[in-house]
Amino acid sequence: MKLGTKGRYAVMALVDLAYYGQGKPLALTEIAQRQSLPISYLEQLFLKLRQKGFVASTRGHLGGYTLAREAEAIRISEILEAIGEPLETTRCDKSSSTGCLGTNAKCLTHALWAGLGAQMHQYLHGISLADVCERRVV
Repeated sequence: MKLGTKGRYAVMALVDLAYYGQGKPLALTEIAQRQSLPISYLEQLFLKLRQKGFVASTRGHLGGYTLAREAEAIRISEILEAIGEPLETTRCDKSSSTGCLGTNAKCLTHALWAGLGAQMHQYLHGISLADVCERRVV
């Protein structure tokens, strides 16, 4: 299982915003430059993050983005879910009733992968942006 660029970039950008922004608006170009991320990709991500209530935008010469909530209140798992990058470890479609094998049955390793997914979600839900900024992540 690999976390996609959408998820990694969103987390990197929001950590940068929390760390360097300190409540003042930051331009996406600053974040893109510091984190070596493509600006066009960040623009798309921040549109979604603004719609989901993670960031607020300010227009004008000194405008940019700020966190819409305290860094301590934003969980890494929430960021991934907000941009549509869930941590899926099984091949089952949750909305399907046919299970892994397409026969209403689950594969022999389903519980293993589902357990791994639950552990990853629990780990990432236990970490806030502030935890990452203050290097409290183990």
